[in-house]
Amino acid sequence: MRITDIQRCEVRPGRLVEWTLSPATVATAAALPEDSRPPAYIQESHIRTARSVREDGLFVPTWIGTAFDLPGPADLDALQHALRAWTLRHETLRSGFRWDGEEMRRFTLDADAVSLHREEIGDFPDGTRLARHLQDRFDAVADALRWPNLIYTAVVRDDGASVYLAFDHSNVDAYSLYRIPAEIHELYAAAVEGRPVEQPPAGSYVDFCEAERADADRIDGTSDVVARWREFIHRCDGRLPNFPVDLGLAPGGGLPTQNLMREPLVDAEAAAAFEAYCRPFGGALVGILAATALIVHEIGGEPVYRTVVPFHTRVKSRWSDSVGWYVGGAPIEVPVAETPDFPGALRAVRAALHANRPLARMPLARVLRLLGADFRPTSPDLYSIVSYADARDIPGSRRWAELNAYGLMRVSYGDQVCAWVTRLHEGLWFASRYPDTDVAHKNMRLYVDRLRDMIAEVPAGPRS
Repeated sequence: MRITDIQRCEVRPGRLVEWTLSPATVATAAALPEDSRPPAYIQESHIRTARSVREDGLFVPTWIGTAFDLPGPADLDALQHALRAWTLRHETLRSGFRWDGEEMRRFTLDADAVSLHREEIGDFPDGTRLARHLQDRFDAVADALRWPNLIYTAVVRDDGASVYLAFDHSNVDAYSLYRIPAEIHELYAAAVEGRPVEQPPAGSYVDFCEAERADADRIDGTSDVVARWREFIHRCDGRLPNFPVDLGLAPGGGLPTQNLMREPLVDAEAAAAFEAYCRPFGGALVGILAATALIVHEIGGEPVYRTVVPFHTRVKSRWSDSVGWYVGGAPIEVPVAETPDFPGALRAVRAALHANRPLARMPLARVLRLLGADFRPTSPDLYSIVSYADARDIPGSRRWAELNAYGLMRVSYGDQVCAWVTRLHEGLWFASRYPDTDVAHKNMRLYVDRLRDMIAEVPAGPRS
């Protein structure tokens, strides 16, 4: 699934229909007692950051979503049935938070209290205007500081429909988005044909939040995990790391607008050759990070590449089909000035990941709280990332190109670089949000072009 934004995912004209949780459902939720299961640390950090940034006077949309086509004349009743059934399957989508002073308290609807409200918005003969309308609606509804914070839409045409779903990030991660097209297709086809769908129950992210938080709360400031993060942050001059190239940002300036870079890197054959070359060192993730370390050293001259590597936290099979935000981060340091060639960088990244990947299981927000430092965030992104995901095993992934399936992110404001490299059946896809300055664009262009070159060239080089 190619990652992009709503402006660049081939939005075509048609009749717009949208679904939100019904007024009756919202009224029921308002009267619910507290659910004792707490938010995950990553959820709480995300929502508190959104509130902090909003209090500073800036509205920063942070929703993510997905887009895909449905073939044939659209059956809106069947689609509504599919959307509701999918929503009920994932408990986090009917769970939210309210403030009690400075504390966040959860509430969760029973499945039978959830209904969808359908509204015919009207015809949009211009795709660009429709994309702008969708973005505005998603900004307003899929907002971290409101509930419900999800919205489902369909653009209906004679030959089928395009479905666009948006969620506040607190309830979904990229892996959750990847699974949506196939799951909705299956539920929709069953509803059209009037047959039941036999699906094993999906694990509840709300249950995961409770278990993860209980585990995280067992550590204190004397923990080895906290000590290792403290040392890492100290070596980053007391901050979490940014992308180590000049981004053209003035010190103390306001949060800049962001730009989007998204494009194919290499085809399937070149991606397979790169993966095979890197496999003895741990695979393509190690290769992407090693290449990045060398390239940012070329561009920015930093002797050590420091970054936080995202990893999923779906460590038990019960969470594999679950919708939620199952992501942690591991800090790594690559002494790239001492490892000037690609095999050396591969070995250094492999060693750093082997030593530090277990740290990703401890929520960083818990660690920062124990560090006691003032990490009041001024940006929606705590740190820059370079993420790698192999999506070829996701159910339905071979049909993504045929279905115009996209993962959607909102490009708005931010002073960090967030980059995603995705392995698809067609090859490697790159997407990045970065500050919208001339200097950042120049250096990001250099980075992506060199990354493409290295991926294509290194399989022909030595491994030792």
